[in-house]
Amino acid sequence: MEAREVWNQFDRIVDAPDEEIDLARAALLIAATEYPALNVERELFRIDALAEGVAHRLDDDSPLYQLNTLSEYMFDELKFAGNHTNYYDPRNSFLNDVMERRLGIPITLSLLYIEVGKRLGIPLLGIGMPAHFIVRHRDDPDVFVDPFHGGILLSEDECAQRLKQATQGALRWEAQFLEPVSRHAFIARMLRNLKVVYLQRRNYERVLSTIDRLIALQPQDAVEFRDRGVVNYRLGNYADALEDLRLYVGSAAVVPDGATVRRLMEQIRGRLAD
Repeated sequence: MEAREVWNQFDRIVDAPDEEIDLARAALLIAATEYPALNVERELFRIDALAEGVAHRLDDDSPLYQLNTLSEYMFDELKFAGNHTNYYDPRNSFLNDVMERRLGIPITLSLLYIEVGKRLGIPLLGIGMPAHFIVRHRDDPDVFVDPFHGGILLSEDECAQRLKQATQGALRWEAQFLEPVSRHAFIARMLRNLKVVYLQRRNYERVLSTIDRLIALQPQDAVEFRDRGVVNYRLGNYADALEDLRLYVGSAAVVPDGATVRRLMEQIRGRLAD
């Protein structure tokens, strides 16, 4: 599938009302930009098969029982795990690779956990804590699942401790960190993770297409216009870079790096004048 067609399908999915967004399909379309031959329907069938493997064990509909059963199946039996040794491996961000290798980062493991649960009638929600993504049952707001750490169950206090470890105490705990995220925000966070991976590898064409999707998802996020402007500048797309940076500096009365961005804009105007 050509990249343009992949992104067209992706855009149609995320343009739907939030509750109608198919997280698994959206994630697999993101993966298809890396793997053009990826069969999205076959990968969705693999998720169905994962759910079928545990369906017969769910003879109790209490949230705690459902969480324990699903976690034991996915993390103890099937050995899905967080990739602690190579966290920024791009394969951790592609759902097909996560299923194949049974390794991932918090958000992709959480997405898979949620999607398997959905097929079993278990209503699960994504919790986008800063620096760490987790899951909770819709009907039990006091217990959280950490797919990156073997699917263990956490209390709010333990979530706060996770955050302290992840940020080395730099971020003060707030109860709002445990609020569920929308599906649009879920996908945007996946894209931001991938953006970081591509930036580290200096794959600016991929960074650019990823930021395009982020802006389509959350056009109010002015920082993405700044970042796209810088990437366009690196790629020599000076007119596009100037327009993106203009939108960024005009997005608020004060932007923290406004002076730096304006200097870059002057450099770009000079190049355009040559």
